[in-house]
Amino acid sequence: MAESHKKVLFKYYSTYLEEVVSETMWAEIIDLEKGYFKLDNIPFFGPLIATDDIFRAEFDENEKVFLHKETIEHSGNSIIQVLILEKEFDKEIIIEKLKSINCISESLNDTFLAVEIIKDIDYSIVKSLLNEYEKLSVIEFAEPCLSDKHRTDLLKN
Repeated sequence: MAESHKKVLFKYYSTYLEEVVSETMWAEIIDLEKGYFKLDNIPFFGPLIATDDIFRAEFDENEKVFLHKETIEHSGNSIIQVLILEKEFDKEIIIEKLKSINCISESLNDTFLAVEIIKDIDYSIVKSLLNEYEKLSVIEFAEPCLSDKHRTDLLKN
């Protein structure tokens, strides 16, 4: 992966953690000379970027790594965050339900996961599923990076 990809550092304010965080993610090299990359990771804490978005990064001499500068082209994908509130709840249940509607996720720990919703998915279906669990006080979820396409999905219902 190292020949076609680089680790890129993202620094941003996390409303979840209420502090500036650094998150390193893999990105596919599009044009190294111009510093263009395509995100190949699911962000955990909510920078305004989603998988497959094209962005520009510059090599930072202090950090000794490429540092995200700006997003150039949005893929239409979205990232949401899910926090498991109920201690005895098996998060694999939600992970599998999301997977059954083609949404993959990455777990940070037993109670927090980030979910990728690709552009082709009707977000109203995903949100309906999450709302069911939220009404039961099993989870809370946030939509830190919701694409225009997925916002439009919600307006149709």
